[in-house]
Formats: sequence, structure tokens, C-alpha cells
Amino acid sequence: MSKNINEYLKVLKFIKPYRGLFVIAALLMLLSSIFDGVSLSMIIPLADKVLTNKKIIIPVKLPYFLERFIQNINYTEPLKLLNILSIFILVLFLLKGLINFLQSYIMSDIGQRIMRDVRMKLYAKIQELSLDYFTRARSGEIVSRIFNDPGYLENALSYALTDFIYEGSKVVIFTFLIFFINFRLAFVSLVILPLVIYPIIRIGKLLKKISKLRQEKLADINTLVVETITGAKIVKAFCRENHEIGRFHQHNYGFYKITMKSIKRALLLNPITEFIGVLAGVFIFVWAGKEVIAERMSFGVFGLFLGSLLSLLRPFKKISQANALFQQALAANNRIYEVLELKPSIYEIPQAKELLFFKKEIVFEDVWFSYNHAPVLREINLKIKAGEVIAIVGASGAGKSTFLELILRLYDPQKGRILIDGCDIKEVSLLSLRRQIGIVTQDTILFNDTVRANIAYGNPRATLDEIEEAARKANALDFITKLPLRFDTIIGERGMSLSGGERQRIAIARAIIKNPPILLLDEATSQLDSASERIVQQALEKAMIGRTVIMVAHRLSTVRNCNRIIVLDKGRIVEEGTHQQLIENNGLYKRLYMMQECLI
Repeated sequence: MSKNINEYLKVLKFIKPYRGLFVIAALLMLLSSIFDGVSLSMIIPLADKVLTNKKIIIPVKLPYFLERFIQNINYTEPLKLLNILSIFILVLFLLKGLINFLQSYIMSDIGQRIMRDVRMKLYAKIQELSLDYFTRARSGEIVSRIFNDPGYLENALSYALTDFIYEGSKVVIFTFLIFFINFRLAFVSLVILPLVIYPIIRIGKLLKKISKLRQEKLADINTLVVETITGAKIVKAFCRENHEIGRFHQHNYGFYKITMKSIKRALLLNPITEFIGVLAGVFIFVWAGKEVIAERMSFGVFGLFLGSLLSLLRPFKKISQANALFQQALAANNRIYEVLELKPSIYEIPQAKELLFFKKEIVFEDVWFSYNHAPVLREINLKIKAGEVIAIVGASGAGKSTFLELILRLYDPQKGRILIDGCDIKEVSLLSLRRQIGIVTQDTILFNDTVRANIAYGNPRATLDEIEEAARKANALDFITKLPLRFDTIIGERGMSLSGGERQRIAIARAIIKNPPILLLDEATSQLDSASERIVQQALEKAMIGRTVIMVAHRLSTVRNCNRIIVLDKGRIVEEGTHQQLIENNGLYKRLYMMQECLI
């Protein structure tokens, strides 16, 4: 029970920043409910005095002021009372309509603000999380959590919560009316109430479970769509369109089945609660009818009693539907908090130091790293002096890219430490560390924006002159000037409107404009043809001037002029030296080099 209460409270927690607006909306809902009760009470004077010109008879002892009020109505002429009631009812419904509009607008505004805030929090949290989260989570699921799950919260807080308050206050008012008119009759009528509440609770629990499955299925569909769109070239090249259509059909049909289960259970609430309500109404109609026939109650008072009792049906139906929405929101809320409560594996210590401009050396001290308990790097001891150009080579899977990721502190070693100018990188701020490092990777990631914006991503404050200079050094200026809008040309998602070599040169310009003292090159030319590789290699040589460079290289011909070459094998450093020294050593490096020479 306490767990359920906590779950509800976690949903309501999102209202906290807007509690002032929420209180105003709740007061308006309460006022609107009172107007509902007052408007229904007009049955008494209309039925008893205006239409039949009989006295109003209420079978209970009334307070003095109410007794005098009813006496005044009883002595008022029907035509005069009709005119008064007509004006009163018009004003009443005009005010009620205005109040309903205001409370609905305010609650909708609160719901939209909450959805906006939750999406912002989720996106900000995902940006905060470490790289290992993205290796585990599916991109479609991440998209689903940002865009779909907050929608369930918005439904719950805009509509379901409105119904809980508005319809709940109507239940209180109409219950008060029937108890006020005839306590014994009201008590017997409401004995049936638990029969209405039980199916609401029971079906609500089922809806929560189904909603969680439904949201997971939707995440599967999102993942599939993202994969097939980004991998469209491979899908077509391997003629797998029908296969992907079949996979989508399977997931889509599964989502349809779960959705229909949810709809069926939600719709069952209406006829169940309505039938139980009508059963109560028929029972009361017979009992109270006898009271009217015996003239112990006037017809108008009976009409108010029966009207109030039947008016409880709609609130219970709406509350049951609101509960269904809330159960779906609880499932979505759990998924939202799964992300919001995640702790990044890479984080700054409370008093993180600022890393000053790199001047001396990068040191690996007995560094060990495993990923999912699989050893990647073992017993790495290495010193890289400022201004050196170091190459990391080895067979695929030797741990070369991981070596660079540890310097950037995308991951932390399980054992040992990495120092820059004597500072353990775990003890410095991430901003001061990463702003000193530029990186160019083999998988060039560009954004669906202008050339200018993509280059300036490395330095958002860069001027156009600085951007042009970076492009010139990256050998990118020639092809950029031939684009339709030059630096203002939109290059498409992942820069797909450009060739591989052009994308890589923009990535190099992005690294250059950052002007970092340390430059990491992760197989920056491995996916290029010979002509493009030559142009990009020239750009890289310009970018490397005056920097400390650590490059991961697949093509060993590109590392011959490095100050040192580090050879990794199964996560360990097995050789170290210049190209000539390693050839003379007749070890792993020479074997790898000769294999590539034979393939050329």
C-alpha cells in the first residue's frame, strides 16, 4: 500500500513548481462542483412550485435560515418565481461555463509545462550519463522515453487529476444532498458503492501492467525504425526490405494486441459501473416513490434526491477512467525515474580541480580496464611527453580505441591511474580536461546543420574568419566554397550530402578550431579511398603541428614518421619504438607491417 502511495506521490511531485496555479485550478473546480449542486437543486422550486403550485416538503428538520428561505419560495407566485429562476439559471450557467473554461485551460497549461519539463530533464540527464549507458541502451528506447512517456504523465496530470478533483468534489456535494434529504435512504443507497469501487481498483492494476508492456513494445518499434532508417543503405544493399517489413509487422501487431487489451479493460469499466448505478437508482426510485405517494416528501425534493443519486454515476465513471489514465502514467513514471535516478559512472569529485593548460606529459600508471568483465587493457605503463607524436597500433580488438577513450575520460580504469601534468584526471573537472583535447574518429559524426555550425561545434564563439582558417588548414576550403551556400549550406543528417573525405575534413576543421594542445586521431583515414586519404592525411599533418598527438592507426604506412609507436597485443604493450627500431626487432609490428605491404 505504501509503495503505491509513493508511486502516486512521485507522479504528483512534478506539479510542485506550479502548485500556485494548481491550487487556483482546484478552487475553480470546487466552485464549479458547487454550481452543479445548486443548478440541480433548481428541480425543487421548478417541480413543486412553478409547475404544480404545491408546497415544498423536505422530510428533515432544516436550519432556521433555510426554513425561512423555503417558506418565502412557497409564498411566491409561480409566474414571478419562474422569471426569477430563469435569470438566476442563466447567470449560474454563464459563470459555471467561464469557471470550467478557466480551470480546464489552467490544468492543460500545467500538463503541457510538466511534459516540457520532464522531456527537458530526461534529455539533460541523458546528456549527463556516461558513455557506457549508450552502449547498453537502444536508441529507439531512449527516444521513446523522451517523447512518449511524458505524454502519459501529461494525460494523467491534465485530465485524470482534473477528474479526480472535479468529479470527486461532485461526489461529495451530491452525497451530501442525498444524506441531507433522507439519511436512511441515502445510507441504503450507498451500501452498493463498494460494488462500484472494486472493479475500478481491480481493472486499474491490470491496466498498469499492460501499460508498461505497451510502452516497452513502443520502444521496440522506435528502435527498429531508427535502425532501419540509419541503416537504409545496408538494408537495400542486402535486399532485406521484406525482412525488415516482416520484423516491423511483428512488432507493430504485438503493439496493437497489447493496446487492444488495454482498451478492452478500460471500456469494461463504463458498463460495469453504469449497471451497478442504475440498479441502485431503480431500488431508490421504488422506495422514494412510496414516500412521495404518502405525501411525506414533495415531488421536487424526490426529484433532487434521485437526480443527485443518478448524478453520482458520471463522476464514478469519470473517476474510473481517470484511474486507468493514472495507472498508465504510473508505468510511464517508473520508466522516467529509471533514467532520472541513474548515476553516471563518470562523475566529478566535489572539489574537482581545474586542469591548467597542458605543458609536460601524460602518464599511464599500471592501468587496467575491463568492459563487462572482459579484459581490454592490462598493465599499461606509458609516458607521453608534450609535443610527441605517438602511434598506437595492433590487431583488431587489441584495445587501441579504448586507450584514447580513457584519456578523454569517457571511461575510468578499474585499476591504476592516468595523470596529465601530474594531476590524476579523476580529480580534475571534466570541462577543464576535455577542452584541452581534440578528437577525430573513423566514424565521422556531423550534425544536420550548416557547415559553419559543424566546424564551430569545436568553438561556439569562433568568428567566420577563424572558421575559414580552420577549414583552410583542414584542406576543406576548396570544396566548401563550391557548395550552394558555402559555409551556410545544410549538410544533412550525419553529413550524408558530403563524401567521406569531405566529412572527415570538416571533422578535422572542427578539431583544429578548438585549438587543443592534445589531439587524438582514431583511425581517421581508415575508411577512405587512396585519393581522399592523401588529402585528409595532408590536413592531419597541418593539424598536428605544435600539438601532442596520439593516433590509433590501422594503416601502418601512416605512422612511419611518428616519434614512437606503441604496439598493443591482447591489451598489453608488447613493443615500443620508432618504425625502424620495430622493424629491426622482428616482432609483432614487423609481421603486421609486412602483411599490409603484401596486400598493397
